[in-house]
Amino acid sequence: MNEIPARAAGGEQARPALMQGMDWPLLAVSGGFLLCFLAAALVDIDAVSALVSALFAWSTKVFGLYWQILMLATFVISLGIGFSRCGRVRLGGVDRRPDISTFNWIAVIMCALLAGGGAFWAAAEPLMHFASPPPLFAQVQPKTEMAAHVALAQSFVHWGFLAWAVLGSLLAIVLMHLHYDKGLPLAPRTLLYPLLGERALKGMIGSLVDAACIIAVVAGTIGPIGFLGLQISNALHAVWGLPNDLTTQSITIVLVTAMYTTSCLVGLNGIRVVSEINVWLMIGLALFMIVAGPTLFILSAFPTAFGLQLEYFLPMTTYRADPKWLDWWTIFYWGWFIGYAPMMGLYVAKVSRGRSIRQIIGTLSIVAPLVTMFWFTVVGGAGIGLELQNPGSVTAHGNEPEAMLLGITQNLPWAGLVSALFIFLSFISVATNGDAMAYTVAMAMSGNDTPRKWLRAFWCVGMGLAAVVLITIGAGGVSALQSFIVITAVPVSLLILPALWDAPRIALAMAREQLGQRRGVGEAV
Repeated sequence: MNEIPARAAGGEQARPALMQGMDWPLLAVSGGFLLCFLAAALVDIDAVSALVSALFAWSTKVFGLYWQILMLATFVISLGIGFSRCGRVRLGGVDRRPDISTFNWIAVIMCALLAGGGAFWAAAEPLMHFASPPPLFAQVQPKTEMAAHVALAQSFVHWGFLAWAVLGSLLAIVLMHLHYDKGLPLAPRTLLYPLLGERALKGMIGSLVDAACIIAVVAGTIGPIGFLGLQISNALHAVWGLPNDLTTQSITIVLVTAMYTTSCLVGLNGIRVVSEINVWLMIGLALFMIVAGPTLFILSAFPTAFGLQLEYFLPMTTYRADPKWLDWWTIFYWGWFIGYAPMMGLYVAKVSRGRSIRQIIGTLSIVAPLVTMFWFTVVGGAGIGLELQNPGSVTAHGNEPEAMLLGITQNLPWAGLVSALFIFLSFISVATNGDAMAYTVAMAMSGNDTPRKWLRAFWCVGMGLAAVVLITIGAGGVSALQSFIVITAVPVSLLILPALWDAPRIALAMAREQLGQRRGVGEAV
């Protein structure tokens, strides 16, 4: 590992252009690329979609196996660190204590990722696998109780342990040490410092690394914002007969943009408040669905599907036999989460100062996955349970994610109210993702962990406007941008690779240092 400069007394040693000023070339590269993408999509969306599809196919073919190994290795190594003696290491200063409660901390982390997936896809993915079991379980008869357990287990794999582990467990260790202890900028390029030294912070390499990560996360955030407009417009039309047109879609996007811009400008306290609302609404809806829905099926399906996931964990995570299915399910998810990983690592580093390694890894690699799996069981399991009781009662509403969710809510008591609450949940979930990612992008672009408000507002409003532009094209423009994040996962996956050995090495060194400090204090006493 390169020698890391010690933190200067009374402040953080850092490159002035990153820590104090604004990286204008980085803004030009990342912002300019997204503007070019939007312009090209408006001119010829078919050509853009064809190019993105070709690059998507190449990325998944060449890097798919590597991504599967990388995700699995990240999870295993993070657990190894978290449950070793290194887990006691406190990041951000041995005497530092967390600024927010554990509940609020978990809430802001979970809400930063789930976005629309917490509502629409929690219903849609299990139902899709229920109707068409994954190829690994091709012998399972569709739309049976066994298919239900397989469907939930497959959804657990996609949204569970590996997905959450890559989003900050090892990266947070590296970033928090280098930023809080050594004064290096809180930016993606810092991940390469142990490998490249000062070359990672200065010049073209660092700018390209930051630009790739920013483009990936902005593309991944604009996509859900755009789809939110399309999905809520469809839902409002289906349930209450409101016009399903560009006006309704645009108004939805403007409203969600206003919400996450406001919370982002308030700062982490604003993000925390919105995240708390999101979490309590999810808890309330989950309790209602367990009581009012197919209760016995939901409660029995979770342990059964969880056990099935554990039994077939390695075969499902390393499955390679059906490339077409794999590309549009597992590899798509892995590319998506890898693309998000560095910026989520920054976000976790920002909100987790004073937490121990064991707390961070335990939350990201165990607690958050378990909560996500149970949520998918409640929402998706309710839909499957209703389908088993009365075939066609849910799927008759349509095959789109929002149609499947409404198919579930329309079969529950107080259908109109429950549908409205789920639509609001989708709305606020995207808002919690938008504010967190806009804040993180501004943080990475300025190199300052309290970025200027104008820069936060620029990215908040810019992402909302980009989503409005894309929906004028239709779902094809949003889909192309969402697929593009998988392409950006190619360079990002190379960036996060060194954390597999840097994080254990840093954790071990910090464990020795903090253990020595504790012994010294004990001897002095």
